[in-house]
Amino acid sequence: MTDVLETINSWVWSPALVYLCLAAGLYFTIRTRVVQLRAVGDMVRLMFHPGKSDAGVSSFQALSMSLAGRVGTGNIAGVATAIAFGGPGAVFWMWMVAFLGASTSFVESTLGQMFKEKDHQGHYRGGPAYYIEKCMGQRWYALLFAAVTVVATGVLLPGIQANGIAASMNTAWGLPEWSVAIAVVIALSFIVVGGVKRIAAFAGVVVPFMAVVYIGLALVVVLVNASAIPDVLRLILSSAWGLDAGFGAVVGLAIEWGVKRGIYSNEAGQGTGPHAAAAAEVSHPAKQGLVQAFSVYIDTLFVCSATAFLILSTGMYKVWGGGGSDGEVLHDGFAGAQVEAGPAFAQAAFDTLWSGAGASFIAISLTFFAFTTVVAYYYMAETNINYLLRDVSRPGVLPVATRFLQLFFLVAVAYGAVSTAGVAWTLGDIGVGVMAWLNIIAIFILQKPALLALRDYERQKRAGLDPQFDPVALGIRNATFWERRAEERTRDRVI
Repeated sequence: MTDVLETINSWVWSPALVYLCLAAGLYFTIRTRVVQLRAVGDMVRLMFHPGKSDAGVSSFQALSMSLAGRVGTGNIAGVATAIAFGGPGAVFWMWMVAFLGASTSFVESTLGQMFKEKDHQGHYRGGPAYYIEKCMGQRWYALLFAAVTVVATGVLLPGIQANGIAASMNTAWGLPEWSVAIAVVIALSFIVVGGVKRIAAFAGVVVPFMAVVYIGLALVVVLVNASAIPDVLRLILSSAWGLDAGFGAVVGLAIEWGVKRGIYSNEAGQGTGPHAAAAAEVSHPAKQGLVQAFSVYIDTLFVCSATAFLILSTGMYKVWGGGGSDGEVLHDGFAGAQVEAGPAFAQAAFDTLWSGAGASFIAISLTFFAFTTVVAYYYMAETNINYLLRDVSRPGVLPVATRFLQLFFLVAVAYGAVSTAGVAWTLGDIGVGVMAWLNIIAIFILQKPALLALRDYERQKRAGLDPQFDPVALGIRNATFWERRAEERTRDRVI
């Protein structure tokens, strides 16, 4: 069974998916006229624009919910692994993926906001399943995406993150996994049972806090080694193009590992970001599309870069040739000691300044990163349960199904914390990979409404207006929430 799953995973996450993600980023960069550069000022400004309502959360809270899913263990372990098997040049390719992926994130998040609707509690819901049905008109395709997302984010992936929390706490402080499992489940229970509002409030506080603290302390170590920064930049750029004598042989691996880890970290195109984007209260879908595009920069250019510079400036990393730890060691910052690629690199880097504190700090960081990712997974699963059951006329079915989802979700977290997660990792990767295939194909087909929204937003901005969205005026069909909103605004002006 394990061999079969590994084979399926290799098919799903084949080079074809990696190239598809890159092609989507390059294509949407061209079609949006490099919106990820032109609109950086708007991205930052809109991020703090007030707009919370009874139905929706603020742009900042929606951004935080999205970042909760993007900023995870991959920002520490993933960066270290990319450097270990692709050399320092892998960091450059992670930057490139973030730059291109920001345009993809804009398109999918704008679509998520454009085709949102209100659930039975009056809260905004949206995501790929919603825009696939409403814009593409393919109900079966939408149902397939929703079902895959529920299984992947509601059952398979949460336990893996919980396992990372338990393992890091056990390594740092010797806490038994079962005690960590109980604590995590109790904490999660208070958050997920409270619904989208409590999830948004939690993410809006914890995500900025964890990112600022981690980046801040990483920068302290980097600044202590400030004299090494010019050499680190030279090393990243030269080895990315095969110009460095020590890492020239792994230039192909630098591209492969940098692109793969970049995609896995920033999640642009995977269909995760649109769920949070749809929850925001804004006056124009392009506004939240721009905010979500900036979340890709925060994830990779800020958090991942902090990890990269932390590791590279202290020299606490190994690089193996051949793409695996059984290859020739090209660089060894551990003087021959046996060290696995992953969080150990960052732990050792912190220990260079605060001896013995590295394990504790990384355990705390991983706990925050993984916990918020688990919360984001739940929100995605709940949104897709709402989609699957929204047309069920029998009262009480959806609330009961939601409670069962919460139960299975918490059980998956508890089980993952106390067990190994080999097969679950593979199953989770398959689920996320299928989500990416389905979503990227969909946004290639459905790109026109997002591009129309961008042009409409920019036209109104040039006219000195606060952009307001009217889908009928743009020839966009089935954006029912926005149609009603435009009609109400027209009616209010007449009165």
